Amino acid sequence: MPFKQVKRPVILGIVGDSAAGKTTVASGIAEILGPDKVVTLCTDDYHKLDRAQRAETGVSALNPDANHLDIVEQHVHLLREGRSVLKPVYDHDTGTFAPAEYVEPREYIIVEGLLGYATRAMRDAYDVKVYLEPDEDLRIRWKTQRDCVRRGYSSDEVSAVLERRKQDRIDHIEPQRTFADMVVGFYPPEGNSKETGAHLNVRHTLRPTLPHPDLSPILEVGVKKGFRLELARDVDGKPVDVLEITGEIDDKRAKTMEDLLWNLIPEAQHLRENVGRFIDNHAQQSTSHPLALSQLLITYHMVKAALGHHAV
Repeated sequence: MPFKQVKRPVILGIVGDSAAGKTTVASGIAEILGPDKVVTLCTDDYHKLDRAQRAETGVSALNPDANHLDIVEQHVHLLREGRSVLKPVYDHDTGTFAPAEYVEPREYIIVEGLLGYATRAMRDAYDVKVYLEPDEDLRIRWKTQRDCVRRGYSSDEVSAVLERRKQDRIDHIEPQRTFADMVVGFYPPEGNSKETGAHLNVRHTLRPTLPHPDLSPILEVGVKKGFRLELARDVDGKPVDVLEITGEIDDKRAKTMEDLLWNLIPEAQHLRENVGRFIDNHAQQSTSHPLALSQLLITYHMVKAALGHHAV
């Protein structure tokens, strides 16, 4: 049987607030699927205003009115149909717009950004929808580190930006959580609130909008030593499965769990790559087992969608 059964591109949405980890999660999934088979579309490229204009007008990038969401809709659907688009480019490092980029569809498309689920038309285009909600104090530390090192902000400027965006976060970012198939949240372990990297725990809220994998073989290996799965109530009161992965998993046990996850997607064995990589707060490349396992779980759904198991 050929690996990919669905003829059109399979589309993954990754939505979350600024510095929630969207690019890190997306890049790891692209590595698993094969970078030559994946194109990533960032909805931030569709800002209407550059950084200076937003500062002048007081309109934040989190506000739908500050983005060409109608063009995002059009481009996502064109790519889904196998057609190319001329995509705008927003340079986060300078806060200005760069020349447009010609984007051709590939087997997999990852759409990541602040407002990917803001309209019904965009939501209807995805096969898999993920929402990232790290612990808020952790996200603030991630954002401060990134914006000061890479984007030329001072810590006071980052704090001011966060304060100005508070209401937009509540009004425009958080409501998108309800549309996700999976909600993924990294958080520090108990007793180590300063942890920001490899030893973070992660919580997966798995909604019944997708047929999630049978994790019993993994849980048999990892119970009390890395994994916990329980039936719980989501913030809206609906029943969900909640999977917890601890950041204290040792290398050997994590490798065993990764192998078990790969066995759930035997069609993709040839796509194995090193995953779970991220840039730590010392600007060094590091590896997180919870991140790797999260990327694999999301990739499982991409592979199954490509096989036509739950494509929309």
